[in-house]
Amino acid sequence: MLLNILFALVIIFLERKKPSSTWAWLLVLFFIPFFGFVLYLLLGRQLRKKHLFRWDGQKDIGIDKLISYQIEAIKNEELEFRTEHMKEYNHLIYMNLTTNYAVLTQDNDIQVFSDGSDKFEALIHDILAAKNHIHIQYYIFKLDNLGQRIVNALQKKARQGVKIRILYDEMGSRRVKKHHFKDLLELGAEVEVFFPSILPLINPRLNFRNHRKIVVIDGRIGYTGGFNVGDEYLGLSDRFGYWRDTHLRIEGSAVHPLQTRFLLDWNQASTHHQIDYSDRYFPIIPQKGNVALQIVSSGPDTEWEVIKNNYLRLISNAQKFVYIQSPYFIPDDSFMDAIRIAALSGVDVRIMIPNKPDHLFVYWATYSYVGQLVQAGAKVYHYEKGFIHAKMIVVDDEVASVGTANIDVRSFSLNFEVNALIYDRVLAHQLAELFESDILDCSELTPEIYANRSNFIKFKESLSRLLSPIL
Repeated sequence: MLLNILFALVIIFLERKKPSSTWAWLLVLFFIPFFGFVLYLLLGRQLRKKHLFRWDGQKDIGIDKLISYQIEAIKNEELEFRTEHMKEYNHLIYMNLTTNYAVLTQDNDIQVFSDGSDKFEALIHDILAAKNHIHIQYYIFKLDNLGQRIVNALQKKARQGVKIRILYDEMGSRRVKKHHFKDLLELGAEVEVFFPSILPLINPRLNFRNHRKIVVIDGRIGYTGGFNVGDEYLGLSDRFGYWRDTHLRIEGSAVHPLQTRFLLDWNQASTHHQIDYSDRYFPIIPQKGNVALQIVSSGPDTEWEVIKNNYLRLISNAQKFVYIQSPYFIPDDSFMDAIRIAALSGVDVRIMIPNKPDHLFVYWATYSYVGQLVQAGAKVYHYEKGFIHAKMIVVDDEVASVGTANIDVRSFSLNFEVNALIYDRVLAHQLAELFESDILDCSELTPEIYANRSNFIKFKESLSRLLSPIL
């Protein structure tokens, strides 16, 4: 009991967590003495932020000067926008510049993928066309049929002298070890693990996962979005069936911020293969299109919950509609209030979640939150065709966010995430149409259906919601 009291004081006075998270951990601690604190050491500790990501090469790129210029230009109403409607979002652009160093680029061409087969065919094609380097970062990288196809393509390029680097997350890719890439490593490739375990099954940073998915090829082509590497992302899993996700292929100046994010993550993970600045990583890119976007990243190392703040700003700006797709929907009070206010103000709020749970507690917590929003006038859809893993918000056919961050506490404050914030009416309309076509494969959760749910479902909701601050 004395140890439990001591541990509780540590949680309350030293960690300075949010009250909801503090109470959840105190319940775990007192209902599961000692072992609860072991869980806390593995899953509940905050991350030391100082000097986590360092890369001196950022100064050589010139992004700092460009960001300073864009901040002052917005303040003085002098920043030139490619389209007039972007002025309506200058406060959002400014927030990302000042809190996330997210430079605005306006010369991009973007291809949207909603099917895994199409995405990975395009990726392998681009890998095989690489001339200089290939940087790959995934939360999950499985060496099944799809993973082996990618590795085979990388081996071919390594033999041609292309520099290959692969970064994967220890938790997400827990069945993969460095020695599994032996043939690729012998060809000169480099492989690193984000937050590896100190000892087998012991990882004090287990709770902080690098959930980003980034590929950069020759500093000219970038990929980011929801797809990981594994056969299930091709719809080949008996458990999940068809896998619906959203991913972007980017050509244009936005590839440079993606490259910077990869290099920051790589240098954090690597002790022997640090990357210094080189022009080959940041070549001059001819204009490919006219899509404006910001690459926004966040994690437990950042002062602000940047991606959550982006979501809140998008929702509060909505005049006509807000479309949201997320496999996990466990919002905090601020997010719930923003959605409720939008729905009660007459904005068409639509939320799409899976009907196939991959984590039961998360699923039933999600069900409880969306049930509340249905009662406020939002429309909620269960995706029935397979499993929907897309992380997307579209607002008013004008702006959209696509990336790796779910609507939950983990993505907002514990995971390392990256999103593309897109200011383009054509692309936003395309993504809205994609959402509307997905509705054809959904069933709607109506107020009547939710009100008539069984007592057993209510029990599962209550238990899962109680644990939601630590899920």
